[in-house]
Order: sequence, then C-alpha cells, then structure tokens
Amino acid sequence: MKVAIGGPLKLAFRPWVEGLENVPAEGPAILASNHLSFSDSFFLPAVLDRKVTFIAKAEYFTTPGVKGRMTAAFFKGVGQLPVDRSGARGAGEAAIRSGIEVLERGELFGIYPEGTRSPDGRLYRGKPGGLARVALATGAPVLPVAMIDTEKIQPPGQVMPKLMRPGIRIGKPLDFTRYQGMEHDRFVLRAVTDEVMYEIMKLSGQEYVDMYATAMKRQLAEAAKAEKEAEKAHRAAVARADKEQAEKLRAAMEQADRKETGGPSER
Repeated sequence: MKVAIGGPLKLAFRPWVEGLENVPAEGPAILASNHLSFSDSFFLPAVLDRKVTFIAKAEYFTTPGVKGRMTAAFFKGVGQLPVDRSGARGAGEAAIRSGIEVLERGELFGIYPEGTRSPDGRLYRGKPGGLARVALATGAPVLPVAMIDTEKIQPPGQVMPKLMRPGIRIGKPLDFTRYQGMEHDRFVLRAVTDEVMYEIMKLSGQEYVDMYATAMKRQLAEAAKAEKEAEKAHRAAVARADKEQAEKLRAAMEQADRKETGGPSER
C-alpha cells in the first residue's frame, strides 16, 4: 500500500513535512493528530517509513459483497484496525485495547484525540479516554501531529480533489511516564489530553474551541434542521398567501363579470 497508494499520493500532492526526525526509527510511539479530512489517515502514513496503525469501525471490514470485500482489503492494507462498537462500553474500550496491543508489539499507533473530523477547520477539545489511557498504560511517548490544509483538498460535496500541497508537522515526543498507574484518574487523563492538544494547537496554528467536536456537529445539525424547517414553513406561508390572493382575485373577477353581463336580479 505504501507503493500503490503512498507513492502516487506523494507524487501528485507533494506534501511537505517538518519534524520527521522526531519519529523513532523503532519501538512504540503514539501519533496524536488533529483531524481535518478523511485523507489524514493516508497522508501521514505515506510520509513515514514505518507502518502506522489507526482504528476504524468494524463495519468497514464486515460489509458483504464484492464492494465490501474490496473495502475490507483496502483498509487492512493501509493499516486500519477494526473496532467493534457494539460492546457494552462501545468504541472507547475497544480502541484502548487495540491501541495497547499495537504498542506492545513495538509499533506506531495513530489516534485522533478529537474523536471525529473538525466540522469547520478549528481544533476542538480532546476526549480524555483513549489517548491518555493508552499512553499511561503503555508508557509510550506521544508525538503531537498537525495536519495542515488537508480539508481544502476535497471539501464536503466536491467530487474531484484539488491538487495542492498539504502539510504535516510532527512535534517532539511527550513523556507521560510520571503518571503511570494513574490511568483511571479522570483529572490526570484530562491533564494529559489537554497538554497534547496544546502542543497540536501550537503546531497547527488552529483556533482552539473548548468543546467537543461531536457536540459542535450536533449543534450544526440542529441549526441546519431548524433552518430547513423554517424555510419549509416560509414556503408554506407564501403558498397559502398566494392561494388566498388568487382566490380573492378570482372572486373579484367573477363579481366584475356578473356586473358586465347582468345578474338575475337585473334581468
């Protein structure tokens, strides 16, 4: 996949990279990145010599049919790891277990602390569960990563990607071994996550929003729904007004016609 996907990707988009020297040549490490685009999971592994394992929902690997098998083969090839979200505690626990297993094998584990793609290009509050717990359970260093301009390559609704140079900045490793054994302390988890997000913010130059991206997406969806309903109500009101106006006009024309032709009382 590095040859089939990574090579053409680098040739076509020519991504620039800073901080490659911060990625260890061997041994476990966590790449904690902002998340602007679906393509983030392709550009970052493409510029690294080592394999990076991300997590992906299990549905990508279990969809039946030819298309489903092709999708599963593709995601396996690019280092995606299936996570079953149907468990008692959902994707969070499954992601943590998967991340620990990857790091215990001495590999690189990629994670997006925001939990989902940014809806507007800003940096959102990191979720404290996955990243911090994996880091504290394994003692692996955390490398903050900033993806830059990847959301501009293929904005929502655009079919063909725009050929432009995205950027990747990889920061110096952060050591959280001082907190080992405290992975169930929510205040420690919050502190670790916030420290990583602060480093990502410095690398990316993004505006920071102190709320979860999922909450912002819900707000935007609710606002879009309310706007759609308001527009629908407006169209209905205009239609009613037009109908009433047409009825009044028709009644006036009928009255005028009766006056011209003469009604029964006039005859």
